[in-house]
Amino acid sequence: MVLSVSDYKALSQELNPEKLQKTILKLLLKLQNVERGSLWIMRDGKYECVEALGNKSEMVKGLTLSPDVQSIVGWVIQNGKMTIAEEGDPRHHSTFEENFKIKSKLILCFPLLLKDQDVYGAVQVIDTSASGDQLNLDPEYLTMLQDMVDIGAITLSNSLEFQKQRRKYAQLSRTLSTIRNKKSIVGKSQSINKALKLVKNYAATNYPVLLYGESGTGKELFAEEIHVQSSRAHKPFLTQNCSAIPENLLESELFGYVKGAFTGANSNKSGLFEAADGGTVFLDEIGDMDINLQAKLLRVLQENEIKPLGGTHTKKIDIRIISATNRNLEADVRSGRFREDLYYRLNVLPLKLPSLRERHEDISMLTNYFLNREASYSHMLPKKMDQMSMNAMKKYTWPGNIRELENMVKQFQAMVPGDTIQMKDLPAHIATPGIKDLSVPDTNNMTLQPDINTSRDSIDLTEFTWKEMEHSYVMKMLEKYRWNVSQAAKAAGINRSTFDSRMKKLGIRKKAF
Repeated sequence: MVLSVSDYKALSQELNPEKLQKTILKLLLKLQNVERGSLWIMRDGKYECVEALGNKSEMVKGLTLSPDVQSIVGWVIQNGKMTIAEEGDPRHHSTFEENFKIKSKLILCFPLLLKDQDVYGAVQVIDTSASGDQLNLDPEYLTMLQDMVDIGAITLSNSLEFQKQRRKYAQLSRTLSTIRNKKSIVGKSQSINKALKLVKNYAATNYPVLLYGESGTGKELFAEEIHVQSSRAHKPFLTQNCSAIPENLLESELFGYVKGAFTGANSNKSGLFEAADGGTVFLDEIGDMDINLQAKLLRVLQENEIKPLGGTHTKKIDIRIISATNRNLEADVRSGRFREDLYYRLNVLPLKLPSLRERHEDISMLTNYFLNREASYSHMLPKKMDQMSMNAMKKYTWPGNIRELENMVKQFQAMVPGDTIQMKDLPAHIATPGIKDLSVPDTNNMTLQPDINTSRDSIDLTEFTWKEMEHSYVMKMLEKYRWNVSQAAKAAGINRSTFDSRMKKLGIRKKAF
């Protein structure tokens, strides 16, 4: 029997090592008209059976042999050449067959060779017939078989290396994904350094922490940093926004429920508190929690125990609670909207996070951080901001805080065509802060009429450079006249060529309305 074209294709094209191992073994068994065989590979200093076929094969696959133990496989790997072993051969490791009803009569074993002739394994076919004469031992036939094994061996080696590299790539991808997804606290301002110092001190304790701050100041990020620096870092960090879901659903999310607690509760379900046992639970927007649920949370803090919704028994838990709010909880306590006893339980370690307008010196660092991060997500070089646009970013008040800045950078990544972000790329409310307050709404044929008295009180024009003021003025005129340069120039009281020249010097390109 000889190999067909399809047999050679099966050997040379398969990339899955497990399938290829079985293919090599099946072809050898078919060509020698026997049913038992095994394929071995050197791994971690031992010979491991990675594939076996025939009677009792399940008892052989996965076994390992030490190089110190005499065996046919070991002899072939160590000598790098084919061998034939008859029944009783001293090299045969017959211990494997002690429980086999049908034992080996004749063994034919080939080395698995790399391109440089290094041996990395062996494949053997076994004749178990009573007479032991099933194998074709003709020298020419054995040479043909060795050639076939060599082709399969090189393909198998490449396949194993391919799988190894793919696993490394997958691990690298997971690592890079973790790095990319990991959010960092960025800043060097005095207010941030003060907050980070408190984070370090708070992390050394297990007391509840209450984070204050406007929306978008990074409260969850600080909460996670406290967890990471604490002794609970190896345990879960789980979060729940208390304003995102209704009261009854929030209770079941936090405390879990038992089967039959309500319609649709077909089985027991653990809640967030139980799932985070040993770790930290971050409760965002705690000020929006319903007053009835506040009482149950108080028991968690006092007794370290929970009772699932619909349950009759309590469970002991060990969690640290970090909460956050952008509300004035003291006012809510006075109005009766928030429990006073719960407030004092949560507010053991307070941490006030500064708004972005209180840390303007961090805006440049944060902007560059987000630009680099977004570029890595897109597999692109990071964009840069020219000094003029960066100054405008620093002067903006950022009512949405860091979240607004992060979203703005994402817009730059998606919408700015070049590699440098300029004033023309900034939204009008950032490029010309407060300028809109100087103009009357543009309706019908109304002309631009600044309210000088209002402008003097609302905007300090000395905060702007001459170039910034001119840029803002030109942009407003172009927007007012729908980018008709002639009309804008006429309204400004200068020649069109002069207006056009100033546009070029300011880096403003005409765009189609």
